[in-house]
Amino acid sequence: MPTHAEKRFLPYTPEQVFDLVADIERYPEFLPWVVALRIKSRAKEGAREIIIAEMAVGYRSLRERYTSRVVLDPEARTIDVVAIEGPFHCLENHWRFTPEGESAKIDFRVAFEFSSKLLQMAAGAAFEKVLMTMTDAFEARAASLSRSSA
Repeated sequence: MPTHAEKRFLPYTPEQVFDLVADIERYPEFLPWVVALRIKSRAKEGAREIIIAEMAVGYRSLRERYTSRVVLDPEARTIDVVAIEGPFHCLENHWRFTPEGESAKIDFRVAFEFSSKLLQMAAGAAFEKVLMTMTDAFEARAASLSRSSA
């Protein structure tokens, strides 16, 4: 199963970066492949928030829609996402935000496999390319928000 993992150090607090990634309704504003996003439900489990969200993504001529269960845990500074409906046999991503001096260390890991072998062959390489630029898009969004609030 294809996986992608990376670590980044950003000049923000872990809470600031957590809040940025947790604000999934804003993804269509800055993630170029996110065409639309709709929240289907929200629930609280103690400090954690459980969101069921439907995302439409597009890259060149490929268009797909899938539903994920998103678990936001601000106390642990973690975000865990699992696709529950759509073209994936498996899609999981995990974000961890920890303090590192004056910065935030971001650990991001994703694993995915399309349900269809044909779709895996057709979209797998494009999806990997999107994943390689995902943290870049979040980093650029953080810088943009930082400039606008200064």
